[in-house]
Amino acid sequence: MDQQTMKQTLEIRKRGVERTLGSCLEHTSIPDSLREAMEYSLLAGGKRIRPVLCLTWARLFGACEEPVLPFAASLELIHTYSLIHDDLPAMDDDATRRGQPSNHVRFGEAQAILAGDGLLTHAFSMMLSVPLQAERVLAAASEVARAAGPAGMVGGQVMDMALTGLGVTEVETLKRMHSMKTGAMLRVSCLSGALLAGAGSAGLEKAKRFGAALGLAFQVADDILDVIGDEQKMGKPVGSDTKHSKLTYPALLGLERSRRLGDSMVQESKEALSGLQSEEADFLTALAKYVMHRTE
Repeated sequence: MDQQTMKQTLEIRKRGVERTLGSCLEHTSIPDSLREAMEYSLLAGGKRIRPVLCLTWARLFGACEEPVLPFAASLELIHTYSLIHDDLPAMDDDATRRGQPSNHVRFGEAQAILAGDGLLTHAFSMMLSVPLQAERVLAAASEVARAAGPAGMVGGQVMDMALTGLGVTEVETLKRMHSMKTGAMLRVSCLSGALLAGAGSAGLEKAKRFGAALGLAFQVADDILDVIGDEQKMGKPVGSDTKHSKLTYPALLGLERSRRLGDSMVQESKEALSGLQSEEADFLTALAKYVMHRTE
């Protein structure tokens, strides 16, 4: 699949995700001020890679897209909560996100914290309401909880904070940190889709392997963009990693070695799909290449 066809497919799948995100906070008794803060960040745009991965892996193993959509969209709620909290003064202290003021700049720190908390918890309510086999839903939700929690994304953020300002370290330490902070949620986006579709053990292993490789490629690309990216396209300041003395792949390996590492992970993700002959597998291969070589 060429990049143009992949982007068209990505856009079509994003539309379903956007539709679900646009209504997921409407029919609850959320205070208006809290809903405003939650929707401010949730509906600010983005690539929606995590929900699309979940939908694609579910389709790959024969599931219909519509019943999976709430679960897939819930992954974006978790991702958005993490961005809101990452931007806080106690974390990365970033004033802009996706071309607009960060949540805490717009609504204050307390409301931003609560907006993140609300998104995280509402995500699990959405997951557990999908009309699919209970065993599959519970297995997928359990994996998401593990990936988002202290052994995954939260633990990775703790490692990131601990490593900030320490200077040169081993590349394996950096990989471990990013496999938790960024990679865990990308990996589980693939795995949860496969679980919801009832994939067997071999299929689940392929989903995990693909997601792990994609997660590392995604982070390498993010680190490179923080050095050479276009601030207008990215919607956030370039050079913030350097400003905060964060440990990144370009800082440790240089740009060229970082690119080679990212490209090797794209190849790894392609190899993980070996034996899967379908348009969905072709889409995933093209998506991995896009993730590594994107400009925003």
